Amino acid sequence: MTHTTIHKERDLIGIGFGPANLALAVALAEMPGAKRLDWGFLERQDGFHWHRDMQIEGATVQISFLKDLATLRDPTSPFTFVNYLHHKGRLESFINLKQDAPTREEFTDYFRWAAAAFEDRVSYSETVEAVEPVLRNGTVSRLRVLSRNAEGVRSERLTRDLVVAVGGRPRIPALFEGLPEDRIIHTSSYLSRRDARIAGRGPVRVAVIGGGQSAAEVFFDVTQRFPEAEATLILRDHALRPADDSPFVNEVFDAAFVDAVHAMEAEARRDLIASMRNTNYAVVNHDLIERIYAMLYRQRVSGVEPHRVLAGRTIEAARERDGLLFDLRNAVTGEVVSEGFDVAILATGYRHDSHHRLLAGLAADLGGFEVDRFYRLKTPATYTSRIYLQGCNESSHGLSDTLLSILPLRAAEVVGDLTAAGSGRTLASAG
Repeated sequence: MTHTTIHKERDLIGIGFGPANLALAVALAEMPGAKRLDWGFLERQDGFHWHRDMQIEGATVQISFLKDLATLRDPTSPFTFVNYLHHKGRLESFINLKQDAPTREEFTDYFRWAAAAFEDRVSYSETVEAVEPVLRNGTVSRLRVLSRNAEGVRSERLTRDLVVAVGGRPRIPALFEGLPEDRIIHTSSYLSRRDARIAGRGPVRVAVIGGGQSAAEVFFDVTQRFPEAEATLILRDHALRPADDSPFVNEVFDAAFVDAVHAMEAEARRDLIASMRNTNYAVVNHDLIERIYAMLYRQRVSGVEPHRVLAGRTIEAARERDGLLFDLRNAVTGEVVSEGFDVAILATGYRHDSHHRLLAGLAADLGGFEVDRFYRLKTPATYTSRIYLQGCNESSHGLSDTLLSILPLRAAEVVGDLTAAGSGRTLASAG
């Protein structure tokens, strides 16, 4: 018989402890209305990690350092990036850099520094397997969270309310399913698998699939780190496009814009989000585009050109044959050419639907997993337990939802909704 550890009941449990729920922890610790709440988090990883397989040397975050865990909510918070720099003794040096965007390595260290303050609130190496409703007198006033740790020990926890922020899972196009796993690498595991597949293997033919920031970073990293490799960047667009980060366009990531987006009719909202995709999707930092172009130009000067960018190409078929064989259609000429590679690195993004599996035990009550303005799932009147989703609401809240842009303000909205007197909106009343 499998033993299950029963833990104390809490007011709030958060599933996942990445940047979104870390910002929530900071807000819970600092906002006066949350002081009475008993809360904790469950995280499947063995510690705080953020995109650990894309910590490419020198790569920077794509936002201002002021868009940290707390500044937009409370600039005087001890959890700001500026206070982190002060504690680390690097504040003056960072100022001297005259750099708005920190490296990904430094921002990760900042997150870990903040996360260390909540060690007693987080159960790491704990994988949530299910969430079940607890029905009492016809009302779901508690939720049962079932999990398993790294040793296989099962745990059961009761909570009044729940916040789910589990990040994305790798998007693997169907075209690549069934191909040898040792030849297909998603960027989510790039650094862990890179050296084993490329280092010391001579002129390895590396295909990088995608036209966004991750694809460009990986392509450039391969060209610089493995001089014997032959790297090819394959993208559907006709060119690498720079991200539009101009001031007026950047306002789409402001908190006030979330109000406007959420209030729109669904079709108009879809059109707006699609029109602004060049702020975040399939676009690349301008400086990196220039470095890639300069590298390719130096190749042309030398007459030795192992690396290339194949733009305007669609992969129509992929199969195993002496490695990998891709059929590439040229969008301009229509010509289809077969190209062979030894390994393919997929910069094909992430799916943000893991909450469907986690909350499958509640699915009959949740309908289409629709959330209100304050990120709360719309539930039947029989529910007094509240469930919040973070990081998977782009279709209803706009492009900032999956990004770092508004973490502290969203966390404040969730905490504010949790602690509001008489808060108990249902499927019929949530707006």
